[in-house]
Amino acid sequence: MKILVVSDTHGNIDDMLKVIKNMEKPQIILHLGDYVEDGENIEKETGIKVEIVRGNGDFFNKNYEDDKVIEIGGKRIFLTHGHKYGVRHGVMNLLYRAEELEANVVLYGHTHIPMIAEDSGIYIMNPGSPTYPRGFYKLKTYGIINIQDSIEMTIEKIKF
Repeated sequence: MKILVVSDTHGNIDDMLKVIKNMEKPQIILHLGDYVEDGENIEKETGIKVEIVRGNGDFFNKNYEDDKVIEIGGKRIFLTHGHKYGVRHGVMNLLYRAEELEANVVLYGHTHIPMIAEDSGIYIMNPGSPTYPRGFYKLKTYGIINIQDSIEMTIEKIKF
């Protein structure tokens, strides 16, 4: 199953819509907050189901949860924006919470810096931001997860 992961769109989804329209369609899109309305609009524009969690920039939007656990392809996926777990200082709090939730995968945003890691059998991804990238290379990015018998994750660069 192909999953597209995006976070921190901050009101600009034009590049993500171009990416989605020019790729093999994912079965689902996961939006990790900042701004939840962007996730709603991506779903409307593409017709692909979008699971959404709320970020710190979505403080007044009470229609979404801060955290969510979903199951896809027999894997438990923990979605969060990350700001309530101190992700600017590391991912240990996320890992502890993922263990409590018996999650196989934890996805977060907030830092706008893409990363993939694995610790104690838990896969971790921050897809970065397709709108306001940060980090050394400052590349606009999103994530792809393929779940078959195993979990494969990649960070993809937006190239236009």
